[in-house]
Amino acid sequence: MTLTAEDMGAYFRAGGKAVNGWCSIPSGVTAELMAQTGFDMLTIDMQHGLIDYQVAVQMLQAMSASPAPKIVRIPWNEPGIAMKMLDAGATGLICPMINTADEARALVEATRYAPLGARSYGPVRAARLHSGYVGRSNDLVQVFAMIETAEALENRAEIMAVQGLSGVYIGPSDLGLSMGYEPSLTPGEPAVLAAIADILDTARQAGLLAGIHCGSAARVRQVLEQGFDFGSLATDIGLFAQAMGQALQQARGPAVTESSSGNY
Repeated sequence: MTLTAEDMGAYFRAGGKAVNGWCSIPSGVTAELMAQTGFDMLTIDMQHGLIDYQVAVQMLQAMSASPAPKIVRIPWNEPGIAMKMLDAGATGLICPMINTADEARALVEATRYAPLGARSYGPVRAARLHSGYVGRSNDLVQVFAMIETAEALENRAEIMAVQGLSGVYIGPSDLGLSMGYEPSLTPGEPAVLAAIADILDTARQAGLLAGIHCGSAARVRQVLEQGFDFGSLATDIGLFAQAMGQALQQARGPAVTESSSGNY
């Protein structure tokens, strides 16, 4: 079963797992390449990525090369950018630094049409991509609250009880940092790993989806086996730099045969 925006909820309820491609480079070209690679989901990072609104729209257009759900991590819990990205065609949002139930309710209000929320009508691009958009949007659009601080960890049950949330997304670097440890996308501290497990368990009890950012392919496999619905594989910047470094190392290293080196 191929994961699409229309069947995202059903896909995960049926036990499906996904690898999320994380786009930080402000380019329609790289976004299209990520879409063509075969990631199950695609996320445009407007918080820490080098991406503004206009480029994000172009990246969403380029991602039409894939049926995968198109998610945007907005810069902050601010209604204006949340509504604009949904109107532009994003089928889901990840919002950083949700620390309380009130903040989660504000996120839901900005991303859901009445009566569940107070999202303003004007789906300029979204309505052309999805027939009957307004009537379907509250089911179509996936809204994830980031649980990434010690405060959010403590308030996780109240946050996840907010009606209208689709799921939670863990930022392990900020979570570890807020707990007094070095930030890492491949955490090893027992306390941080225990906190991640607690968040996942609470999400399962609340009937919500759960995703997490990962610093390596091995970590993605690990979290999917742990029970997460999806894991994000590093970033496009990181993968690009890693591939270039490996290719350069091979170019400067001992001679190898074509069959053993492969083609770049």
